Amino acid sequence: MKKLFSKEVIIGVSVIVAILILFIGIDYLKGINVFKPANYYMASYDNVAGLEISAPVTINGFKVGQVREINFNYEKPGKIDVVLAVNKSLHIPEDSRASIESTLMSGAYVEIQMGKSSKMMEVGGTLQGVTTPDMMANITQSVLPAVGSLVPKVDSLLTSLNTLVSDPALLKAVQSLGNVSDNISITSESLKNVMGRQVPALIGNANKVTNNIDSLTANLNTLSVQLKQLPISTSIDNVNELTANLAKFSSQLNDPNSSLGLLMNDAELYNRINRVAADVDSLLIDLQKNPKRYISIKLL
Repeated sequence: MKKLFSKEVIIGVSVIVAILILFIGIDYLKGINVFKPANYYMASYDNVAGLEISAPVTINGFKVGQVREINFNYEKPGKIDVVLAVNKSLHIPEDSRASIESTLMSGAYVEIQMGKSSKMMEVGGTLQGVTTPDMMANITQSVLPAVGSLVPKVDSLLTSLNTLVSDPALLKAVQSLGNVSDNISITSESLKNVMGRQVPALIGNANKVTNNIDSLTANLNTLSVQLKQLPISTSIDNVNELTANLAKFSSQLNDPNSSLGLLMNDAELYNRINRVAADVDSLLIDLQKNPKRYISIKLL
């Protein structure tokens, strides 16, 4: 029976299968899934800025595809065509742009900036390519000039610092600070010793003062109780009555029609009383000198 497949056919088929597996395996290692359906779009750049095949294609940071090919356009020298394979379900507006972004860690990638047009781009269409300066270029253009301008200032600062450090006055100041620190330590130790001796006495005195205050508080409480027991209401009534009598007496003295008012305000009555007092005084003096004139004693 003749064999269905000769040895040469088997070898040829095996080689073809091996080549297919190798091709698929290389694409798989590159991150390309040949079995996943995708739509292809083109983008043209002046500079791909380190972009490589299988680099991710993202929208707002989310991966929607990858770079499938990067080819130099010989018909338009200076242009580089990039083939983008994106998810088949993705529809891209006509005014969208494909911007090459770069990071220090993950390298370059393509960021699709979705447009606002209501008309969608046909599959195989060409997106507007945009290249943004990478981070190293930004550092070179913005940071390095600033650093270059700072170098003379830093050099001047270091020179001034060296002059300051080598100044003998600074060494003396540091030594003085050391002496001040030692004096503070000695003072602190002395204060600690004084506090250790004086604080117990102060606490004892404070306790005595507290006891005296407690005793004074107790005496004040007793005094308060005694004051509450006094007949203050009766005393106030007596004072009010006395005040009323004094007011009545004062009004009588000031009233020229009353006896006391006449006595206080009538000058003639005052003079008569003075004359009567003088006559009584003269009578008493004469009585002392001549008692027989007024007293007669007859003996039986």
